[in-house]
Amino acid sequence: MSSQRGAFRGRPSRGRPSLSPSRGRPSGSQAGGSASSPRQPQQPRTPQSLPQEQKTQKPVASTSAKPQGRAFVKQYGTLGRSTKVIANYVQVSKYPEGYVYQYDIEIEPKEGRFTRLPPPYMTRAIFDQGMRTYRQSTLRGVPMVYDARKIAYAPKPVCDPEQTLRLDVTYAEDGRSNNFVIQIRQTAVINTSILTEYLRGNTAVEISDIQPILTAFDLAIGSVIHREMVGFGRSFFSRGQMSNTTGGLELWRGFSFSFRPGIDHLYLNVNTAVTAMYTPGGLLDSICSLLNVRDVNALRGRISPNAAHQIGSFLRGLTMYMRHRGIQGKRKVAVKGLTKVALDKESFEWVDPNKPNGQPEKITIAEYFRKRYGVTLHYPFLPGLIGRKNSVFPIELCEVSDNQRFRGKLDDKQTADMVKFACQRPNQNMERITDILRDLNLGREATVNAFGIQLPTELSKVDARVLPAPTIFYGQNSRLPSFTPDGGAWNMRDKCVCKPGIPLRYWAVMILADRRTVPENKAQAFVTTLVNMCNRSGYRIDTPHPPIVYSNLNANISSEMQKVFNEIRHPPNELPQLILVVLPSTNTQLYQTVKNCAYTTLGIQTQCMQAKHMHKPNNDQYCANLCLKINVKLGGVNQILPEPVMQEMLIGKPTMFLGCDVTHPAPGEQGKPSIASVVGSTDYMGTRYAATLIQLQSREELVSKLQEAIVRHLKLFYKYTKSKPQRIIFYRDGVSETQFAQVRDRELLDIQRACASLEREYAPSITFLAVLKRHNTRFFPMGRDGDRTGNCVPGTVVDRGITMPMFQDFYLFSHAAIQGTSRPTHYYVLHDDTGFSMDAIQRLTYHLCYTYAICTRSVSLVPPVYYAHRVADRARCHLVDMGVSFEEASSMTSGYYGGVGRDAASIRENTDVKIITTHRHLDETMYFM
Repeated sequence: MSSQRGAFRGRPSRGRPSLSPSRGRPSGSQAGGSASSPRQPQQPRTPQSLPQEQKTQKPVASTSAKPQGRAFVKQYGTLGRSTKVIANYVQVSKYPEGYVYQYDIEIEPKEGRFTRLPPPYMTRAIFDQGMRTYRQSTLRGVPMVYDARKIAYAPKPVCDPEQTLRLDVTYAEDGRSNNFVIQIRQTAVINTSILTEYLRGNTAVEISDIQPILTAFDLAIGSVIHREMVGFGRSFFSRGQMSNTTGGLELWRGFSFSFRPGIDHLYLNVNTAVTAMYTPGGLLDSICSLLNVRDVNALRGRISPNAAHQIGSFLRGLTMYMRHRGIQGKRKVAVKGLTKVALDKESFEWVDPNKPNGQPEKITIAEYFRKRYGVTLHYPFLPGLIGRKNSVFPIELCEVSDNQRFRGKLDDKQTADMVKFACQRPNQNMERITDILRDLNLGREATVNAFGIQLPTELSKVDARVLPAPTIFYGQNSRLPSFTPDGGAWNMRDKCVCKPGIPLRYWAVMILADRRTVPENKAQAFVTTLVNMCNRSGYRIDTPHPPIVYSNLNANISSEMQKVFNEIRHPPNELPQLILVVLPSTNTQLYQTVKNCAYTTLGIQTQCMQAKHMHKPNNDQYCANLCLKINVKLGGVNQILPEPVMQEMLIGKPTMFLGCDVTHPAPGEQGKPSIASVVGSTDYMGTRYAATLIQLQSREELVSKLQEAIVRHLKLFYKYTKSKPQRIIFYRDGVSETQFAQVRDRELLDIQRACASLEREYAPSITFLAVLKRHNTRFFPMGRDGDRTGNCVPGTVVDRGITMPMFQDFYLFSHAAIQGTSRPTHYYVLHDDTGFSMDAIQRLTYHLCYTYAICTRSVSLVPPVYYAHRVADRARCHLVDMGVSFEEASSMTSGYYGGVGRDAASIRENTDVKIITTHRHLDETMYFM
């Protein structure tokens, strides 16, 4: 099908003539109750008169004008059983209806300049010292709160608008004093009444307009908590509740907070938090823990490149101190790599300062520390740390300083420890939040009161509803072809898949483990169990005895896979269908290599499993899960919603579901690409999907080439349904609230242009929803209204009270929690010209969560977005051989093991915006499941 105009065959559907998305407020139909519904004009409140000190001042910038706008008409759902839940929100009793003053802050040494901005703890300490010294004099007795970077706020002016204050401050650290200058200059006067207008739904106020006010209030609270706890942004932690984990790390408990706008009220959101911190103390102990070495002598000899990479990743961004005789106090060390040879082998030319007219002599690093400082190294066989000026420091003399957050990626053991440490039942979580509020007692703090903020300690009760669960259909040969799940979970016992995929005839088993770990009889027994389970579940496997090939784990994996591929016997006009890959462990690199070869070279479906599962006799449940995955990969459908119900929810119109997500490189991975994943449904029921991967510039949030991807998915929908979608429902993940307008305007236009590029007047109706999973909102059921884990039951929806005053948004619990406190998904309807009511979009979103292809549970995230997540995760496999992998090892430069990877220019060559292709035999399948 051509991509030119008229590419869709048949009569063009009629739609709206304009391709321009609405600007400003989120738009939608009247039936949907969104922003384009008729609004009643709101009489703005009379602004307060300027305070006396402002009457004669001319602010640098001001937002004191009262906005004139119309009232946003927010619609609510009514479907389901009414109930109440407790939110981790405190309703603010009072906040100032006056002015907040914003200031630009510059901190510089009294002599010279910073080459780069110091860390936040240092700038905050310098600023606090200045406040203690000058608050009652130069600063007119007014408290200021500071973000530790460039901005501070005050409840009253501390200087005239045209004035720049200079505060001389002496700051001592590690026994050494330094002199600094703090420059303070007013940049804005913010009228806090615009916050009230936003809470009331005045459409003239954008969420970006109230952000400085919320930031000022956040900093006022944070300035109090910083005195007792270690803070990172809006999160605070204490070592008082700590748990050790592996790799030189420990886990700390804490909490996060932020002010959030609600309907007619301002709220403080408080949630528990857990983070990984570096274990303070000897660096050598941390490195031994990192490398899983009990005796330092085991490191004797050359450290392997892999170990050097581990150490380099661990040290990235870490602050250390070096102690030894000859240095008073502590000396801060910044590290860029490791020496390639040991300290008793690394040498340089040195002149002994104690010998007048001494001659240069060649000396090792170990000898230098003995002669210069009288320090005999216990482990001279270890490499040294390379400093910024190529100075070398012995590992055993370095200490990890306190209160440093680990920002790298946790390994499997650390992640498991983190989950166990963070896991708390809902009632425990709520009690802890209540204790935090009581202990902080923020209402009595002078700084908080100076900003006019009054806070109670009771959590808010919010109206909620419980939506009814859908009916699910399996194959007609099931004992119960249709049923309504109870509690969001079911199993495959006596059930058959709804639509079987292509029967499995041409396949093989590839075992990447030795015969002692997986004996051939065990492998054959497992294959027999799998075949029987698939056949009982309605998916046919016509070849019950596939070739079982033991491959060399230490050989080239791609070559080994090619050999297995060649072992599969098939007719000339057919293709090999599947390789069942048995992995010895959860090694990520091995998994990615297997998938990369399948996705890009061989074009064959793969199903990976761990070797340990082959040892379990009668492993029916595990085999049933494999059956679901294999059936989907080979074109099948496992379960569906009733077709009449889907027709009713979609008003009988062909509808294409789209999901989109953007993932970014891990912290510290500079210059590596971001990845956008787009999935689109290819059937009427929203059960079959195809995927498109787009490589973006690093940290790019807007999806370039989205139009090209949407065109592809429109064509695929037409190819498999023989009809054009008259509706498009687009679920977009990975966007923050402040980016909503930008992302909606750009990407909605891309979707409309994609439609128009196929036929001039083709304009299906579009519903655009943003999806947020990473937030700190939690709800706790009241009384006995929870499930067996104490969480809200599946189907619980909240769209009142603490939701956003200027968006059609709702929180949805679509899953049953297994452990801990469950987190709802936050959905925002940013655009809707389809005519959905809030009941309709909430019900549709909830019911779709029961159709996730490889799970016998309702899932926490609407499947189009869940699939987009999986596709983005598979992007690591696509990129593993392209020099831009997400887990790329650091390069080795001459002289030492570096921790910075390849040069930026070579990385940029691989970050061009482009669509990443998958093998043509997999491109239209659900290979990512």
